Amino acid sequence: QVQLVESGGGLVQAGGSLRLSCAASARSFGRYSMGWFRQAPGKEREFVGGISWSGGSTLYADSVKGRFTISRDNAKNTMYLQMNSLKSEETAVYYCAANWGGGVPQISSEYAYWGQGTQVTVSS
Repeated sequence: QVQLVESGGGLVQAGGSLRLSCAASARSFGRYSMGWFRQAPGKEREFVGGISWSGGSTLYADSVKGRFTISRDNAKNTMYLQMNSLKSEETAVYYCAANWGGGVPQISSEYAYWGQGTQVTVSS
């Protein structure tokens, strides 16, 4: 079992930055690939990006490439999402998720464990 807790959300102006964290309670955190998803009101949950178990590989949605950076610290059982140049349309609840094994799935159903989400509000 893996428990995930996101933090770092809040209110930021368009063009600003936020750093989200995802803390995991798992002895074998380093064996999970991790993903970030977001869901805006009335919209489907969408893939933001993900990172392999080692941190050696990352994958991003086209909409966030060059602005968002995902990293992880396996010694601290924590993953991060650095978000820069935020846009008002990126207001959403951001979720982290864990997938056992290799690869970085982009489909939410492939992730077995989810956090409760953290709200990010970008004001225009």
